[in-house]
Amino acid sequence: MARQLRAEQTRATIITAAADLFDRRGYESTSLSDIVEHAQVTKGALYFHFAAKEDLAHAIMELQSRAARQVVKEVDSRGCSSLEALMRTMFGIARLAVEGPIPRAGLRLATADLAVRPPLKHPFTEWLEITTRKLLGAVRESDVHADIDVEAVAHSLVCFFVGTRVTGRSLEPVTRLPRRITEMWHLMIRALVPVPRRARYLTLATQLEREIRTV
Repeated sequence: MARQLRAEQTRATIITAAADLFDRRGYESTSLSDIVEHAQVTKGALYFHFAAKEDLAHAIMELQSRAARQVVKEVDSRGCSSLEALMRTMFGIARLAVEGPIPRAGLRLATADLAVRPPLKHPFTEWLEITTRKLLGAVRESDVHADIDVEAVAHSLVCFFVGTRVTGRSLEPVTRLPRRITEMWHLMIRALVPVPRRARYLTLATQLEREIRTV
């Protein structure tokens, strides 16, 4: 049992170290030797758990996907409107990125040239499905204009969300991400939401940002 626990701890250490490097340097610019050095483990320990760098990336994307699905599950249990659920989900994923390297690496790996192994879905595809589903619900609930192109808006939201982190990585700290997500939502709400309902969602965006800052 003690040996198994040590093995699990070593695997977690390797994944965390790889995620940190993938996030800061990028997948292509990180070698297995870099990960070994950063994790302070032997090459033998790394190869015991992961045969290739792609296996590490896949493990990180699996963990990120699991965390994102948990956020969706927790938000859906609140019984809030579809638009509020979408906003809470995006801010929830942003909070994960602020708090740990694995979700941050998951965001960056979404833009890497990686083949995703089934049954895992590519992060972009998974987030696009979630966003599309919530936007369709928001249309039915009259929280967004009925004539919007749901597919185009979902694609833009996901690109905005991922791109904000990717482009801002070298320019500002990850703690700035919630502010950028709020800015995104303030723009989108004014474009998508009927005037009588805008105030509610503009206030919600500010509130969700504040909740992350105070954690």
